[in-house]
Amino acid sequence: MNAVDFDLYLVTDRNQTGGRDLLWVLEQALDGGVKAVQLREKDLSGRDLFWLAEKTCKLCQAYHAALFINDRVDVALAVNAAGVQLSKASLPVVTTRALLGPQKIIGVSTHSLQEAKEAEQNGADFVLFGPVYFTASKAVYGSPQGLPALKTIVDNISLPVYAIGGIKPENIEPTKNIGVRGVALISAIVSAESPKEAAVKILGQLRS
Repeated sequence: MNAVDFDLYLVTDRNQTGGRDLLWVLEQALDGGVKAVQLREKDLSGRDLFWLAEKTCKLCQAYHAALFINDRVDVALAVNAAGVQLSKASLPVVTTRALLGPQKIIGVSTHSLQEAKEAEQNGADFVLFGPVYFTASKAVYGSPQGLPALKTIVDNISLPVYAIGGIKPENIEPTKNIGVRGVALISAIVSAESPKEAAVKILGQLRS
């Protein structure tokens, strides 16, 4: 299994930046200490996603941060990203591993213990589990699952587990206490007035 050495996983959504350039927001967050970014811009064409991924990859490299591409294995390979983030609709983990090779990192978004166990058995390096709290962006995946469900995942698989869905500064403490490897979030940083200050604060909470 590849080493997963970050505690804050920033997921992008250029529609939540308040009109600010996504790359500017990302640079602020990286300057604040973020070490892992998932480029998740599902509505972009392959070509546009590639151009954005190329710029994002250079930015992440400048800050020694890992870039993950949501779903698109081809784009991850094209820009030499650190890895990919898969969902139920993506290529299977085994197929993805065959395409990416042993060194790349594969994360899988899960919504149940069964999905998390399957990800582990198939060779994923880490899992996201959620939505833990309510968030509009994850509402399509059902009601919030809460901390007890998150704890079940943490207790029953050996992979690093990241909580996602409605993660905000005020609920990081109880989430962290469940034993997760870290948290994944969008708006708490991307929509923040100062993405850099938001990143510094959240990282401080995760490491306290």
